[in-house]
Amino acid sequence: MMSGTDATHLVPQSPKNKIAYRVYPESTDASAAVAREIATLIRERAAESRMAVLGLVAGSSPVNVYAELIRLHREENLSLANVITFNLDEYYPMSPDCLQSHARFMHEHLFDHVDIRPENIHLPDGTQPVETIADGCAAYDQELIDAGGIDIQLLGIGRTGHIGFNEPGSGTDSRTRMITLDGMTRIDSASHFFGVENVPRRAITMGVSTILQARKIFLLAFGEGKSSIIARTIEGELAPSVPATSLQEHTDAELILDRAAAAQLTVIQSPWLVDKVAWDDAMVRRAVIDLSQALQKPVLMLVDGDYNENGLQDLLAEHGSAYEINLRVFRHLQSTITGWPAGKPDQPGVVFPKRIVLFSPHPDDDVISMGGTLTRLAGQGHEVHVAYQTSGNIAVFDGDAIRFAKFAREFCKEFDLLTPPVVELTKRMIEFLGTKDHGEVDIPEMQRLKGLIRRGEAEEGAIVCGVPAERLHFLELPFYETGVVRKSPISDADIQITVDLLREVQPHQIYAAGDLSDPHGTHRTCLDILLAACERCGEDEWMSQCVIWLYRGAWQEWAPHEIEMAVPLSPQEVDRKRAAIFKHESQKDRALFPGADAREFWQRAEARNAHTARTYDQLGLAQYQAIEGFVEYKRPQS
Repeated sequence: MMSGTDATHLVPQSPKNKIAYRVYPESTDASAAVAREIATLIRERAAESRMAVLGLVAGSSPVNVYAELIRLHREENLSLANVITFNLDEYYPMSPDCLQSHARFMHEHLFDHVDIRPENIHLPDGTQPVETIADGCAAYDQELIDAGGIDIQLLGIGRTGHIGFNEPGSGTDSRTRMITLDGMTRIDSASHFFGVENVPRRAITMGVSTILQARKIFLLAFGEGKSSIIARTIEGELAPSVPATSLQEHTDAELILDRAAAAQLTVIQSPWLVDKVAWDDAMVRRAVIDLSQALQKPVLMLVDGDYNENGLQDLLAEHGSAYEINLRVFRHLQSTITGWPAGKPDQPGVVFPKRIVLFSPHPDDDVISMGGTLTRLAGQGHEVHVAYQTSGNIAVFDGDAIRFAKFAREFCKEFDLLTPPVVELTKRMIEFLGTKDHGEVDIPEMQRLKGLIRRGEAEEGAIVCGVPAERLHFLELPFYETGVVRKSPISDADIQITVDLLREVQPHQIYAAGDLSDPHGTHRTCLDILLAACERCGEDEWMSQCVIWLYRGAWQEWAPHEIEMAVPLSPQEVDRKRAAIFKHESQKDRALFPGADAREFWQRAEARNAHTARTYDQLGLAQYQAIEGFVEYKRPQS
């Protein structure tokens, strides 16, 4: 069950841990805590008339740390005049003013907003001649030594377990050097470069030995996508194949995690194996489903011996026989399955038909993640609206945009509608794309054209699901419309646009993306905006009766113990969902931002829905072709 943010963070203990870590409810909480510790160091050193030396890192993980340091500088008089910084890495070759440059990232997210002295900023040089790199790296290490060594080093972590650009195989004796990037690292960086083919093949990075010489290390990891490698780093054996495990040898290293990144740690995933737990309904379901899957036995086939032999003696002692526990969990699972996601027309006390708003972060998330349920809701007579929160324009290939620009020109010419402004506009678009550099920001007209391409596809996909065009809302939230992967902070305008739609429709149900593993964080931002809008509408009469359901599917799926509503799909409904996804032609065959999964989005969606159905079948429930799962969002109690 999803709930509101806790005010405190959790510090779990486990004998399996080989490195210290902290788990916070949200990444913003974690980032603020790290920023406060950095600020404390800076102030202590300033009081001693000494310099504080920070090892910094670019990327999404530290963004909120830097934002909090800027806030502390502006609002609480934190000065960074006594700070020396050394950045962890840089692509090679890379100009410091390039959009993807780590140097530019640092200036935009920290240096340009505080009073740090330019001469105290140290960045690997991605422009130096290749024959001088070895000497340049040695000089970089010497500057670090001359500064007195790093007091606090910030790190992120890649899916391969790399820290900095120290790829698998990097030894603990490695120093700052040039390195060839792993294929997975380049895929993960592809979204920032508008295609993996544009990602540099090499980089300059501090070595593992350089990193380990820092006095204090914070490794930041947020989101479900990091959970597997985090579990390997904390609980696995020290291995060069996972460079992050080298932190196990450091005397003062901590991993700073949100709940999602910590999800696969034993203390989170199977806490009953670590310590005594409170056997509430949610914990009982987790344990029984985990046991059923581990033993590959249906829930109702589990016996007392299965519980006793797999660390669940306390559960058995507290709740009686396996039979009673099994039945309790089975009945819950059975109750989640429904073909009527908004209720039946003859159900007592149920409003029917309902007004429903499905919020889709990108123009295809609605059909990818819950196209079957969307079809059900529309087909059962509900007033269904779809709100596309962003234009999705940066995900359109330039080749597709050129084709549409040329079509527009030829269409006008064919029907004698060609005017000088049309000629000039299409010429400017075509010429721009013909000379555009990799990663260059599109001109505003091109951004609008790409947005129109996505809008047309969204309309066609929704119509396949039975939602008429007049109930489609293209919000184009301002935070997204930057033309690049890096987005603006959430503004009041983003929230107010959403509030206006909610108050116009006054929905009985809201569906929103709870799939927070997308590579560049748009889903998470869109959910934050929606929840802020719902809070702003909190006193509205309709809001008290509104239920918010969270879907997944584009990047991963809900675990069976989390699912609170399971909507089964027939083979025909799976086919219709696929047809709706296919309407998004610009994302078909090859998406510009595919993330870690190389499959097409329709393949991912079908595989995940089929897997959920198989899971229910293996647990002993009815067999279906596919299932879309949902979790109810529980608003914080005031």
